[in-house]
Amino acid sequence: MATRSSLATGVGRVLIAVYGILALAATGRSVVQIIEKFSFAPFAYTLSAVAAVVYIVAMIALIAPGRVWYRVACVTIGFEMAGVLVVGTLSLLDHQLFPDDTVWSYYGLGYLFAPLVLPIAGLWWLRKHHRTAAQATPAADHRSDATPTAPVGE
Repeated sequence: MATRSSLATGVGRVLIAVYGILALAATGRSVVQIIEKFSFAPFAYTLSAVAAVVYIVAMIALIAPGRVWYRVACVTIGFEMAGVLVVGTLSLLDHQLFPDDTVWSYYGLGYLFAPLVLPIAGLWWLRKHHRTAAQATPAADHRSDATPTAPVGE
C-alpha cells in the first residue's frame, strides 16, 4: 500500500490541477495541429506535442509518492523550464523558425504566460518539499523485512 504524496496537498494540488489543464490544452492543440496542418509548421506542432507529454508526466510525477517520482518531477519540470525559455527566446528572435505558435512560443503568451510561471512554481514547490517527498516512499520500496532476491542467472 502506498503512502500519500505530500506534494499533492495545499499548493501542490493547485499545481497538479494547472498541470492537468495544460496537459489537456496542449494535447488538444497538438493533436488538432498535427492532424489538420502538420506540413505547415512540423517543428512547432511537434514541440506542442512534446509540451503535452511534459505536462502529463509532470502531473503524474507530482501525484505519485516516493523518491523516484520526486526525481521524475524535478527532471520533467526542469526540462519544461528550459523548453519554455529556449522556445520562448527563439520565437522572439527567429519568427521563420516558428511559422505558427507552439504552447511555449513567446514564453506561453497564448496561455497567459502559465507555461513560464508554472515551472518556476513547480521547482519552488519541489525544493520546499524535498525532505517530505523523499519520506513519502511507497511501502513496497521498504524491503528491510523482505528476503533477498537471487541475482539474475542463478
